[in-house]
Amino acid sequence: MEADENREPQYLRAIRLINTDEERCSFEVGKLPIKAHIAATYFFGKTEISNEHKPHPAPCTQFVVTLKGKLRFMVSNGDTFIVEPGVILLAEDTKGPGHSWELLEGDTWERLYIPYPPGTDHGFVSDKVSAASKK
Repeated sequence: MEADENREPQYLRAIRLINTDEERCSFEVGKLPIKAHIAATYFFGKTEISNEHKPHPAPCTQFVVTLKGKLRFMVSNGDTFIVEPGVILLAEDTKGPGHSWELLEGDTWERLYIPYPPGTDHGFVSDKVSAASKK
């Protein structure tokens, strides 16, 4: 056990959708610790893609774990990012116009949703914070 405690923390790539002060949607690129404990009581899967190209806010704060598919997400100001297996999405843009997405490859998006209470400390670390701490 001691060797495990002395190792650097390991992380998963993550992107967090957030609301700005004006309730518009933006995003942060960062990471989640692989050993984080979260207050989740259930999850559900989804494969339907009827919301493609339709702006919408997240119905609740939730992790979105992509199992299959590659998508481009767009936020309020037109900025985009890619989600694919290996990237955890934290959907926290529960107000305003929200985000939209489109499939980039194929016609399938298999994913798990893991809702969590607003304000949950899930350990997300923004790359902006990581870069600032190295200066």
